[in-house]
Amino acid sequence: MLQDIIPNLMETTEEKVAVPIAATYANDVLKTIYTRRATRKYKDQPIPRELIQQVIEAGRMAPSAINKQPWRFYILTDKERIKQFSKEIVKAGAMDMIKSGVKNIVKTAVGYFHFPKGMDMLKEPDPIFHGAPVIIFMASPRDNEWAPLDVGMCCQNMMLAAKSLGLDSCPVGMAKFVEHAKSFSTLTIPKSEQVDLAIILGYGNESPIVHERAKDNAIYL
Repeated sequence: MLQDIIPNLMETTEEKVAVPIAATYANDVLKTIYTRRATRKYKDQPIPRELIQQVIEAGRMAPSAINKQPWRFYILTDKERIKQFSKEIVKAGAMDMIKSGVKNIVKTAVGYFHFPKGMDMLKEPDPIFHGAPVIIFMASPRDNEWAPLDVGMCCQNMMLAAKSLGLDSCPVGMAKFVEHAKSFSTLTIPKSEQVDLAIILGYGNESPIVHERAKDNAIYL
């Protein structure tokens, strides 16, 4: 069933219109914000440990509710283990989709398997992490209802820091299914924590277009 659904989703993915970006910016922070893209193709090139650490330190500087700093970083750099987790997560996500029921299967598939047009995730060697050399699983305490919001701000800090350091990144929401992967225990993530998403890092091997941004969603009161 999954093999029949996913290719069709790829064929019906709507093309986005590129939006021009100004050649100059008021400062380097704005330039980094405007030029950061979600990258899904990476060079086979490792990232120095010191750069990974700088990205993590930037994440630690994010605001959090009552300064709880609930984020946990689980870093994976082994190529074979990354590919293994990628395939296991696809299976776990597919099972979740099937459990959601036939009525919701297409809606669920569109939400979970959002890939560029023409990409068949079932044939990709690394369909979840796209060949990135560094995977950072972001986890937080299950009993902290505000933690996912804090983790989101932490991740944005990390992705912007990565861009400023010459790296590319992409948030991977489907990485949360790693909790149902066969090899999950090897990540040593305690049961008291949940995986919210993952951030992948690497040297990009593509130049994603700038998708159109909505301009009618700012309401001045």
